Amino acid sequence: MSSRTTSFSITRPQPSRRPSVSSRLSFAVSTVEQGEATRENAPAEQQIEEEIAEIKRYEDFTTIDWVQDAAQERLRRKTRRRKNGTFNNSKASWRYKLWESYDAAQGWIVVTLIGAAIGMNAAFLNIITEWLSDIKMGYCTTAFYLNENFCCWGEDNGCDHWHRWTGFEPANYVLYIMFATLFAFTSAILVKSFAPYAAGSGISEIKCIIAGFVMKGFLGFWTLVIKSVALPLAIASGLSVGKEGPSVHYAVCTGNVISRMFDKYKRNASKTREILSACAAAGVGVAFGSPIGGVLFSLEEMSNYFPLKTMWRSYFCALVATAVLAAMNPFRTGQLVMFQVKYDRSWHFFETVPYIFIGIFGGLYGAFVIKWNLRAQAFRKKYLTEWAVLEATLLAAGTAIICYPNVFLRIDMTESMEILFLECEGTEDYQGLCDNDRRWSNIISLSLATVIRTFLVIISYGCKVPAGIFVPSMAIGASFGRTVGIIMQAIYHAHPESAFFAACQPDEPCITPGTYAFLGAAAALSGIMHITVSVVVIMFELTGALTYILPTMIVVGVTKAVSDLFGKGGIADRMIWFSGFPFLDNKEEHNFGVPVSAVMTNDVVAIPIHGMTLQSIEDLLKQPKYQGFPIVEDLHTRVLVGYIGRTELRYAIDRLRRERALTISPEARCNFSPPAVNTVTPITPTVTINSAADFATSSSTSVDFSRYVDATPVTVHPRLPLETVMELFRKIGPRVVLIEHHGRLQGLVTVKDCLKYQFKAEAAENPRDDRDIAEGHERLWGVMRRVAAWVAGKLEGWSGGRIRLGGRGGESGERAGLVRGAGGGDGRIMDGDEDLGDDDGVELESR
Repeated sequence: MSSRTTSFSITRPQPSRRPSVSSRLSFAVSTVEQGEATRENAPAEQQIEEEIAEIKRYEDFTTIDWVQDAAQERLRRKTRRRKNGTFNNSKASWRYKLWESYDAAQGWIVVTLIGAAIGMNAAFLNIITEWLSDIKMGYCTTAFYLNENFCCWGEDNGCDHWHRWTGFEPANYVLYIMFATLFAFTSAILVKSFAPYAAGSGISEIKCIIAGFVMKGFLGFWTLVIKSVALPLAIASGLSVGKEGPSVHYAVCTGNVISRMFDKYKRNASKTREILSACAAAGVGVAFGSPIGGVLFSLEEMSNYFPLKTMWRSYFCALVATAVLAAMNPFRTGQLVMFQVKYDRSWHFFETVPYIFIGIFGGLYGAFVIKWNLRAQAFRKKYLTEWAVLEATLLAAGTAIICYPNVFLRIDMTESMEILFLECEGTEDYQGLCDNDRRWSNIISLSLATVIRTFLVIISYGCKVPAGIFVPSMAIGASFGRTVGIIMQAIYHAHPESAFFAACQPDEPCITPGTYAFLGAAAALSGIMHITVSVVVIMFELTGALTYILPTMIVVGVTKAVSDLFGKGGIADRMIWFSGFPFLDNKEEHNFGVPVSAVMTNDVVAIPIHGMTLQSIEDLLKQPKYQGFPIVEDLHTRVLVGYIGRTELRYAIDRLRRERALTISPEARCNFSPPAVNTVTPITPTVTINSAADFATSSSTSVDFSRYVDATPVTVHPRLPLETVMELFRKIGPRVVLIEHHGRLQGLVTVKDCLKYQFKAEAAENPRDDRDIAEGHERLWGVMRRVAAWVAGKLEGWSGGRIRLGGRGGESGERAGLVRGAGGGDGRIMDGDEDLGDDDGVELESR
């Protein structure tokens, strides 16, 4: 009898002293470019990389490794060149030239398809939203599917074909409330039942995703469908939410779904994120009819990494999307958005004073709404998690009851902006807005609209329907700006001979209130999002008025200065902080004055290159808190030789058992020796075994995992400043940075470690006590419970016991995942490497 042996063997390389950081980083690229795999093993190597990439694609709440993705993309191209016989300067075949042309053009093909899909989706959503918004008020007798503008085409103030639902105004009021409630209820039910991630704006999460965070399903097909269906319903319900933020979300969803059809992007997460940046630009482009503004928005707000190639593709994607939207012409006016206007008058230098006042308002508005909305979000997450549908429904009903009596709140926000932006001369006069005799009543009405809309935005933004904050903020700024414009006009009419108005021409209108509304919208948008250049360009593209670029820059500059007095970052950045996403904001500058050793994790579980059994390795993998393991020469000296990720190690073991017909002994010894720095070793498609006895019983079986070891992890010195390490995470994008001193492993640091120290430093610098806020939330919840009990009792009494409302939800908020206290205090930060079932993740069911 002969014993069974394998045809593979292990050569144990002698450990060598590790080179410097720069040489290891260069080796990470050079080994790929030199072709680690031989020509025979290249297909197997590519298969392994693709299988591991597919596993990582379905890992939730993890961060991608940009360094590995860049190396894999080079390996993909090198493998293709080897396959076509073009390596070592050999003559390229026509098939390879064809493939190379297709591979180079694939990015442009993808962004063209994505842009066309985004433009068509935006056109259909505009048409449906306008019809749903008008159907609350009445219907068209000639064709029920027409909204009021199409039904009364060419008419300024309605027509005989458009009928209110009844001739009795209180009945119309009731029907208005019923339609609004029904739309909100349907939208919330769709979101909760089919795609919880379709709720909200999505900009905060997309910023993290583009930066490398993985949220499985957030950009999926069902999220795209439900977002597109529920968004018009949410807008038409009258809730103080907008569609511009969700437009970015469904645009990025479209890009993710289409790009996944191409292997180049399906297998490479970092390449996909270049496409997602372009999609964000297209989403803003179709929302505002501003393709250049969309590109600048993606550059200024969405992307940490924005190379020239990505900028060109963003420009092209936004161009295609906007061109398709213009070709479909949803409003039949040639306008890309409803509130697009043209100004043919100039401005006067004395108007700089009210412009500065509007800019101050924009900064104060942004700071006020961000502060109180975060408190509302904390209350919602703690107490209202189980009542998401009821909350959205009651908010819509309450909004309809409050808004209907006010002529500027009753109509859709985009329509109200269109009215407020217009000049009075030569246009229709909506509800006496341009009537001098009704000037003070309009000022009161617009002031009430500003205050009421601000309150509604605070409590509505964040409810579980598709909800943005761009347009509500712009509508608030427009109503305030129009108020300032009417007051300025009244002052001019009262004192036309004043020296202050000496620049006015006697035969021309001096003050144009519509321009003040336009500038107020820019100020509010800049104040809530803390963006500057993109706002100026968006507003310029909306009006086409070169003369108003300087006033817009003045207003936005003042808004930015006032906003920075209350803290860095707009509402999207604050929501990232509130939700606990592992995101390092490049807008902030830090000066901690500590080395990275003060932040690093010291008790690191390392794996020696020899000695550990297969069973002990699997025991480590059963603990979800470990997402990777440094490889050391031995546990005593801890000389660092490499790093292996949890995903790669799990894949290697599963592949071993899948391809080996015989059972491997749990006592088999594992080898993690990486290849020497200056040698090129063949890539083995699976682990190798060297045994002289039965696999299942022999403890001398040796399993080689060296193929899966990263011999060039990113390492730094313990005394390197923490600010430099944070910059390293932003620029290079590793999942983990190892700390070594004279070749010995000292610890490791992740994005979470940096953020935890940052939050502690900020808390020590600005201590705060949130107990009063928590007590206020508790009292408010008690009042809401008592009111709900009273309403339920009355309803049960009126119905004779046939209708009963009940249920306990007061304690449901106890399970809310990422609550930083009642007002956003100390909470948990996502590692960026959590498993699917980790409690630290974003709540899936409650959203």
